[in-house]
Amino acid sequence: MKSATTEDVLALMDGGYTAAALGAALELGLFWRLADGPRPAADLARELGIPERRCGYWLDVLAACGLLEEGPGGYAPSPAARAAILDVWDRDSWAFLAAQARLHLPAVADLPARLAEPGSAWEAQGLTPPDYLAAMVDDPERARTFTRMLWRVHSPLAEDLAASLDLAGALRLMDLGGGSGVMSMALVQRHPGLEAVVVDLPTVCAAGREIVAGEGLADRVHFHAADFTKDELPVGFDVILMCDVSLHVTDLSARLRGSLAPGGRLVIVDKVAPATGRAAPGRLIWTFRSSMHRPDAQPPTREDVAGRLAEAGLELLADRPLPAGAGGRPRFAAGWHVFEARP
Repeated sequence: MKSATTEDVLALMDGGYTAAALGAALELGLFWRLADGPRPAADLARELGIPERRCGYWLDVLAACGLLEEGPGGYAPSPAARAAILDVWDRDSWAFLAAQARLHLPAVADLPARLAEPGSAWEAQGLTPPDYLAAMVDDPERARTFTRMLWRVHSPLAEDLAASLDLAGALRLMDLGGGSGVMSMALVQRHPGLEAVVVDLPTVCAAGREIVAGEGLADRVHFHAADFTKDELPVGFDVILMCDVSLHVTDLSARLRGSLAPGGRLVIVDKVAPATGRAAPGRLIWTFRSSMHRPDAQPPTREDVAGRLAEAGLELLADRPLPAGAGGRPRFAAGWHVFEARP
C-alpha cells in the first residue's frame, strides 16, 4: 500500500493493530474455523476463550480490512481471504509465518528510541533475537513445521528453477541447505537420469524424508544430515545447488570445490540487492528487521556474489534473473537471481 491521502496515513499508523489482529487470526486458525460456513462472534469467543466483546471488535477489524464478511449467520472469510489465504497455503504454514513475524516485534516496540541505537536494539533491551536455526536443532516438531512450510512456499520457485536450469548430462546433484527437497524433486522430475542428495540439519532431513517419500521420490532424492557450515561434505557431484541459503561466503564456496566432480558447477539462487545500502527486492522488511540487530546488515549485490566466487577460485559462467512463471507470485516466489560458476 502506498499512501496517497491523510486517511491512508492514519490507516498506516493503525496498521500495527491490524497486522497483530491478522497474525492472531492466522495463529489461532480463525479462517479455517470459518471455512465451512459463517459463525457468530459469541460462538467463536467461547471456543477461543476470548471475552465476547473483545472478540467482536477483533472480528470487525478483520472485516474492515476485507478479510472477513459479516452476514445473518455471523462471520465468514471474504472471497479475498479465500483466494489469498485459504487457497494458497495450509493452516500450519500460515501460523508459522505469523508466529515468526510476532517474535521479531520486540525490536521495534519503542522504535523512535531504538533507531538511534549504535548496536543491537535487542541487546539494548536485554533481549536475544530469535535464532531459527538453533530452534530447529533443539525442536524436531518446529523443524518439521518450518520444513513443510518452506516446501509449500517454495514450490513455485522450484517449478521456475526446473524450467530454467539446464542440467542435461548431470547425474548427481547436491542440494545444499535444501530442506524439504522441494528443488531437488522438481529437478529430478524434469531430468530422468538425475539423482539428488539434500544436505541439511538432522531434524530438517527427517522432515524432508517424510515429504519426499509422500511424493514418491525417495529412490531419487536422498538426505545427508550435516551442519554444512562446518561438517565434512559428500563429494563427486556434477552440480551443487545453493537455493535461498544466503551463506555463499568465500570459505564455503572454496570448500564446495572439493565436492564437485571434474567439469561440475555451482549454482546459486538468491535475491540480490540493487546496490550497497539498498535492500533486495521483496526483502525490504526482512533487511530492516535484520538491521535492528546488526545496524550494518547488507544483503549481497550481484557484484558481491561474483567477487566472492572469484575469490574462491570459481569462474562465473552465468548471472541472470530467474524468469517467474505465469500468474501473480507472492514475494517469496519472485525476484530471484541465478549464478552459475565452475572451478
